Amino acid sequence: MDKFGFIGCGNMGYPMLQGVKNVFGPDFVVFTTASAERRELIKKETGVSHVSDNASIVASCKYIILAVKPQKYEEVFNEIKDYVTKDHIVISIAVGFPIENIKKSLGSFVRVVRAMPNTPALVGEGMTGVCFSEDTFTEQEKSIIDRFFCSFGRYEIFDEKLMDAVACASGSSPAYVYMFIEALADSVVKYGIPRDKAYDLVSQTVLGAAKMVLETREHPGKLKDQVCSPGGTTIAGVAALEENGFRNAVIKATDACYAKANSMKK
Repeated sequence: MDKFGFIGCGNMGYPMLQGVKNVFGPDFVVFTTASAERRELIKKETGVSHVSDNASIVASCKYIILAVKPQKYEEVFNEIKDYVTKDHIVISIAVGFPIENIKKSLGSFVRVVRAMPNTPALVGEGMTGVCFSEDTFTEQEKSIIDRFFCSFGRYEIFDEKLMDAVACASGSSPAYVYMFIEALADSVVKYGIPRDKAYDLVSQTVLGAAKMVLETREHPGKLKDQVCSPGGTTIAGVAALEENGFRNAVIKATDACYAKANSMKK
């Protein structure tokens, strides 16, 4: 089987590498990062081999994962463009780089998979939005790409025009969830619950509530109504959230995220 090569192995690349290594085996993954010290650390932690430069990744791997920050893309493109062929598949995870622009930089023949993963990939619970360039992918390649994204969570395929919205729905939103967990935990620590137990209570509740939506396929509003007994404590809390603009704050956060994603396009 052809190898996966990670160019970059930071906050997003590392969780993806771990998942791919666990499913395909360390012998089918290679990576590089700018720091020699970090390369050795990751090799020690994962057992995955590394190389010292980006061109070597392209030379030894079919599936090239661009896992560097968006501002580094042009530099990476310049280093690898002479080595990329029609046999390669480039997987990009950056906001702001449409497939068309990647092809302009690397060649119109390059097959591109554009993805928007998120950091829960580290625990195998990532959610990734995926779109494909209008090129031919073999059934075997499609199967390998499917296993690739499933190795660190779930994924859904979208039209590319929706990828900025995907970044809002799942790419950036874990940060909002962590803020919610922290705030709710703080609110009950105030009443005497130990902080570690508060985080456990809240985190498991968020996990369970999300699982209810995914597994029952019920509308979130219906599930919310099932918790809200007439005249009870929950509806009082929901009313307070609405009074303080809870939904509007979430929508405004998405608007800001979407606007920023659009401004980053090159």
